[in-house]
Amino acid sequence: MSNGDRVSKGLSRLSDLEPGKAAIIQEIDGDDSLASRLMEMGLIDGEEIHCIGRAPMGDPTEYSIRGYRLSLRQAEAKRVILSPSS
Repeated sequence: MSNGDRVSKGLSRLSDLEPGKAAIIQEIDGDDSLASRLMEMGLIDGEEIHCIGRAPMGDPTEYSIRGYRLSLRQAEAKRVILSPSS
């Protein structure tokens, strides 16, 4: 299934998560060093992630996951596929 197919089936990207909202990580797109780095930072399938806020120019964005805060640039956040939080 292509990335476009996943996103169109009710899934979204972390880069689209609005401040104050939460979602569940479904997967990290890719298998390169950036994907590994994101997983090492705690972005693991099934974890809930909250969008805290964006920098004044919109990049980076601050998130809360597993009890800590993490700032990611839009290009990095686009690699994280989400499903709605219950």
